[in-house]
Formats: sequence, C-alpha cells, structure tokens
Amino acid sequence: MQRIGLFFGSFNPIHTGHLIIANYMANYTELDEVWLVVTPHNPFKKKDSLINQYDRLEMVNLALEKAENIRSSTIEFSLPQPSYTVDTLAHLREKHPEKAFVLIMGSDNLVSLHKWKNHEIILRDYRILVYPRPDYPAPAKLAEHPSITVTDTPLMEFSSTFIRNAMKDGKNIRYFVPDSVMAFIENKGLYR
Repeated sequence: MQRIGLFFGSFNPIHTGHLIIANYMANYTELDEVWLVVTPHNPFKKKDSLINQYDRLEMVNLALEKAENIRSSTIEFSLPQPSYTVDTLAHLREKHPEKAFVLIMGSDNLVSLHKWKNHEIILRDYRILVYPRPDYPAPAKLAEHPSITVTDTPLMEFSSTFIRNAMKDGKNIRYFVPDSVMAFIENKGLYR
C-alpha cells in the first residue's frame, strides 16, 4: 500500500521552509510521496488575508516543477468550506482506498489539535508525522501517542507571514521563495 503524506497549508505564499519539510518527509521517513494540499480556507485563519486559491496553487506548482515524490493536491477546492481535515481525510480514503494517508503537521498545530473537528477520529484512524516549530515543543502527552511520530525535520525559523510582511515593506525575499515563485509574485503584483 502506497503511503501518502498530506501536508495541508494555505501556502500564502509557498516558501523554501515548506519545500524543505516536504522533501524531508518524502525522503527521510517511510512515506512514498507527499501531497501539498492547498487549503482554500482554513477555519482558523481570516479569509481576507488569503490571496486567490488558484494563485496559491500556481505558486505551489511552480515551486514543485523539479520535485520528486512531491506534488500538489486540489482536493479541498471541491469540498465545502471552510475545510476540515477530518472531512478531507474521509473523502480521500473513499476516493483512494489503495493508499494509506498520513498527516504531516507542525508542532504548533499539534498543540492546538484538541480544537480540531473530530480530532479523536484523526488520532484513532491516521498516523501523524510532526515537524518541530520554534517555540512550540510537542506536548509530551501527545508526543507519546501511538499515532504520532515527532521527526528530526530541520527547524524552519520563517513563515509565509514573514514573507508577506517583508514584501509589504519592500524587502528582498530572494532564497526565501523559489525564483519561479518570486517571479510569479512580482508579475501579478501580489502582497504589495
């Protein structure tokens, strides 16, 4: 059975940190492939801070042009919004019974997992690979849960928020995002 890691995100915009995490998960864990699931509307985020989902998807696709074992997924584009992970997982399991889906999340999300819709079903039915985030140690009780594995993924100290703020301030974002993504952002005048 093929093991697919699902890395959910707004990717607003996708950045090098996302790519390093996805690459680590695809090549240093038991996963066969990683899907970057572009989320149209995360229930924990204000929708007005998001640019168009198709622009975010295009940036993900540009960033993944040369990637091996990593691809984008638009599964949540056709599901009700806001998107709830438990619903997306059920939909994917029904659509791809031949695949085993594994959740990829940062330790910052693990801290708030108890607020997620039907989080106990996620813990019961799915494995979760956790990457460390600065200032968010994985809660000991959850880190020892049989469904959860805390990985040694390199720590990423920057975020999409950092990049959006840098863009607003007219700062250079080279190397924080792939060149193709930077060109797309500049051509469309995003995040100004």
